Amino acid sequence: MNRIYVFLVLLLLFHKVLIAQESDTLKKVFDAPKYNFFNRTILVFNEYLDTDSGSYNTTDIRLLLPVGNKAWNLRLDAPIVSTNSSDNNKTGLGDLAVSIAYIPVLNDHNGLCVRAKVVGNTATNSAFGSGKWTFIPTLFYGHFFDDAKKWLLISLLEYQVSFAGDANRNDINTTLFENALYFNFSKNWIATDVAFRYNATIEGFQNNAYLEFGRKLSKFNWVYIHPSVGFGKDRSYDIGIEVGILAFF
Repeated sequence: MNRIYVFLVLLLLFHKVLIAQESDTLKKVFDAPKYNFFNRTILVFNEYLDTDSGSYNTTDIRLLLPVGNKAWNLRLDAPIVSTNSSDNNKTGLGDLAVSIAYIPVLNDHNGLCVRAKVVGNTATNSAFGSGKWTFIPTLFYGHFFDDAKKWLLISLLEYQVSFAGDANRNDINTTLFENALYFNFSKNWIATDVAFRYNATIEGFQNNAYLEFGRKLSKFNWVYIHPSVGFGKDRSYDIGIEVGILAFF
């Protein structure tokens, strides 16, 4: 589970409309929890996952840069991974990732975003990465339920497929459907999320869900925490917790 990804912006607009809109209007549309498309952003988060065979801790540094007229967004991820089990305690670089997202559609209540992501086989240890080069196309849809833009639904459909890498490692062939509901109030937000993930390689579901609590400390610094749980017979982890801070510059 990684937003998440997951991602960081999900409401969008027709390209020429984007150019024509005033910045105040755009700010109102995108002033949503944890999603900011128009500012240069550094996100640092730490995610701890507990599994049947041990634990994994990932500290990720993510850089987001708007491109051109800001209808495009470039993202870079550099994870540091630690494993902890009865016979393996190591720390090192995980799989680096780069992605680019584009906004084709956005209005006051609905938006659409597409993203192409490549994850490299760059981990310094086989335990820190998949051993594969992976291509991940994603389609995002966002909807504000109210004019005050307090209730936000984010849905995404994603496909993960490996195209190169270690022949001794399992191929990646996973489809993800995820829905997150955000409630934004004052300087805070609360979110709930459910992700259904089908792994065709093992022919099983590796689902998860989380709750999230966030606060805007200032205009330029936001923090959040979310506990999560994996569910399903083939889940990849049991319980987890993530904390992060966003800095806009």
